[in-house]
Amino acid sequence: MAVSIFNGGAGNASKPKLMAEINITPMVDVMLVLLVIFMVTAPLLVAGVRVDLPRNAAPKLSQLQKPLVVTLAADGQLFIGDDSVGREGLEARLSALRSKEGDATVYVRADRKNAYGLVLELLGQIGQAGYQRISLLSQPIDGAARPPAAIVQPAGGAGAPQ
Repeated sequence: MAVSIFNGGAGNASKPKLMAEINITPMVDVMLVLLVIFMVTAPLLVAGVRVDLPRNAAPKLSQLQKPLVVTLAADGQLFIGDDSVGREGLEARLSALRSKEGDATVYVRADRKNAYGLVLELLGQIGQAGYQRISLLSQPIDGAARPPAAIVQPAGGAGAPQ
């Protein structure tokens, strides 16, 4: 903080007047020192540990594969991607795709009107073709995430245990 000795010529010399100026020179010096320190240490942080990695002849990993989508329509018709396929030829076609393109995740889309047993048969056929990663696709619920509603059966109704 700086203090002015000259008070403007008035006879009021009792208190020295404070100057409200910031001396920037020390602040610039500190900033330049910090800049030099960061410039010296930054390359050391990025370099890491030097390691001489071994070489091998393994092929590079392939790019991400196009997803394999199997669809079970409401009328029971099966599709692989956009191509229609019969129930009898599904397993053979999936096995051929797996041997050609390799193991991938199979996404299963099934219409909600299909019976549970049909969807399970489809999952079994996909597993028999050799695929181990199978995902079921669904539509998100509009609005906030809600737990599924409980199924309540009236006492003595058609579904009540005897």
